[in-house]
Formats: sequence, structure tokens, C-alpha cells
Amino acid sequence: MQPLDKCLFSVYYITNGYIRNRYTQTIEAGERIIKKNKGEPESLLPLTPAVFHILLALTDKERHGYGIMQEVTRRTNSQVHMGPGTLYGSIKRMMADGLLEESGTRPDPDLDDERRRYYRLTDFGQRVVRAEARRLEQLVSIAQMKHLLQGEA
Repeated sequence: MQPLDKCLFSVYYITNGYIRNRYTQTIEAGERIIKKNKGEPESLLPLTPAVFHILLALTDKERHGYGIMQEVTRRTNSQVHMGPGTLYGSIKRMMADGLLEESGTRPDPDLDDERRRYYRLTDFGQRVVRAEARRLEQLVSIAQMKHLLQGEA
């Protein structure tokens, strides 16, 4: 069996009626390298609720995993509970997509567990969370025009 010299694959998805290319995957000598559409926050939209909540939790400061879970629960008045599997699986994918990075700093090393990993938004992550907020704002605007957010009739 001969190794693959070079193969190019594209994964397509539909957003707002348009077909978009999310990843271009190049397989070279058995290794997979993924090139993202850099600079295009819309290429990752729509976000899953878990990813959006994680990004929102990190917009104001760096947090460790458990701190992210606590912030999501607090901000949603306990309506959203994120388990560790969802959280850390999402974080892993978000880091691969360039939305998050691990922070090398700790708030107070003497009071903190050295095993904790702190995460922060990248500039791209900040642009993506803003783009998603604008997208959701447009949806809410449509719901308001349809009188769906007024009191029950």
C-alpha cells in the first residue's frame, strides 16, 4: 500500500442559504493538517449553546474549567448546567479552532491549585463571540417583529 502523497478534502455546510467551506484538510504522508478559514468568524457560526456560553464566560476574564462551569450556572440562574465532558470536549475543539488559548498566568499562585489550567479568548475568539451575538440579536429582532416576546394573549 502506497502512502498518500497529497489529498485535498473540503467539508461544506449551509449558512443563511449559502454553501460555505469550513475546513480544507490536507493529508500529506499520512498526517492530517487542518487549515481554518482565518479571519472569518462567520465560518464557525452558528455556535452550539455550550460553545457560546464558554465564550461568554471568558469575555471578561481568564478562568479555569470549574470556574467556567460556575460562571455559566450563575449567569443563567442555574438554568444551564455544563458537565465536565461537555466543557472539556468543547474547550479542546475551541482551542483547535483558535478561539481559546491556555493562559500561562495564574491569579494568585499561592492560593491556586497548580493543576488548574486557565483559559482565555484569542482575538479570533473575541470576534467569533461578537459575530454570534449579532446573529442572535437579529433572530431576537425578528421574534420581536412577530410579537413573539410579548406577554401571552
